Amino acid sequence: MPNVAFYTLGCKVNFYDTEAIWQLFKNEGYEQVDFEQTADVYLINTCTVTNTGDKKSRQIIRRAVRRNPDAVIAVTGCYAQTSPAEIMAIPGVDLVIGTQDREKLMSFVTDIRSDRKPVNAVRNIMKTREFEELDVPDFAERTRAFLKIQEGCNNFCTFCIIPWSRGLSRSRKPESVLNQARQLVESGYKEIVLTGIHTGGYGDDLENYRLANLLADLDKIEGLERIRISSIEASQIDEKMIAILNSSPKMCRHLHIPLQAGDDDILKRMRRKYTTAEFAEKIRLIQEAMPGVAITTDVIVGFPGETQEQFENGYKFMEAMNFAEMHVFPYSKRTGTPAARMDEQVDEEVKHDRVHQLIDLSERMQAAYGREWVGRVLDVIPEREAKGKEGTGLISGYTDNYIQVVFNGDPSLIGKLCRVRITDSAVNECTGELLEVLEQDNRRPIAMQA
Repeated sequence: MPNVAFYTLGCKVNFYDTEAIWQLFKNEGYEQVDFEQTADVYLINTCTVTNTGDKKSRQIIRRAVRRNPDAVIAVTGCYAQTSPAEIMAIPGVDLVIGTQDREKLMSFVTDIRSDRKPVNAVRNIMKTREFEELDVPDFAERTRAFLKIQEGCNNFCTFCIIPWSRGLSRSRKPESVLNQARQLVESGYKEIVLTGIHTGGYGDDLENYRLANLLADLDKIEGLERIRISSIEASQIDEKMIAILNSSPKMCRHLHIPLQAGDDDILKRMRRKYTTAEFAEKIRLIQEAMPGVAITTDVIVGFPGETQEQFENGYKFMEAMNFAEMHVFPYSKRTGTPAARMDEQVDEEVKHDRVHQLIDLSERMQAAYGREWVGRVLDVIPEREAKGKEGTGLISGYTDNYIQVVFNGDPSLIGKLCRVRITDSAVNECTGELLEVLEQDNRRPIAMQA
């Protein structure tokens, strides 16, 4: 039986795509092995969001070539899409396929295994208007299923290369999303995470059907307990969206809304589509519609030209927003983007200092958000035994508002809906006590065994 090994760099969408590609290999009778083992085919799913992503991708490709010079070395993903010639120039690479046409992957691999002719299969992504249908019926992580609903982005922020590596925004057909969701529920998943490159842009290319419509239709699927959106832009949260957040008991009280900067001048230079005042108003409306909602965000520190005053403005704004957590990134030059050519690049040491200030702020806000829930009862879907505490009778999972909770329970409860009282809080996780296990239909308690 032939075997294949995967290495995925970058974002959740890439991890989803790798799972989908694995299904293609599995259907052709392949077995999956660890990347550090000798395999017949190595598939590297690359990232190009920073120059470092390119470099890391090249290192991993070379590692696969060294591991087995006779293997088929196939490279996909964002770096493959933007720089196929660079990758083809690496000795030992057999196939470069980019971020589209992956349904043809197996026929390329079969041909290469017989005639060993390298293939560059990358086409112009900007001409692509169709969503690439790649199903993932099953995930190794048992409790949460990812469902890719959208691809590409139309925003062209000045720091970002992604539209050039993923193309323009295109949506998966609603019936296809709903069929896949039903399939996942039948496989036992209670929570679905909707993901995409620009998830909130879902429906921009469809007739009178937006993300809010899709959420309303997903809400009707029996057996689905939780719907989570991986990320959404403030500019895409409209009245319809707020209405569904307010009315659907399945919508998770957690939204990841990238801010990127807390100063209006920088937002403008980044080509973001909102001001801080507009962002704050959207957050206020969401908090009104979903009391207790956890809002997490992304922030870029040290964007070209960021003055100390602008940084301090941003700091105060973020503090006032009371985020449940912030993902803080130092600005990293991406060759080929307008921001990389801007004057007044911020000194690395200044950037480093500002990053640490914001990480400290994030930890304080995260701890404060966790403290609010001590003594309250929340539903948790355990995902695993508590990390580092295996065999101690402690399991760990997330509440709908994305608090990680460690509590007493048998591993047999993994994937089930558990009602837990929060007893203590810390920065990254809270502690709780199990009150009852809930049945799927109408959330009736199951009699607890003594």
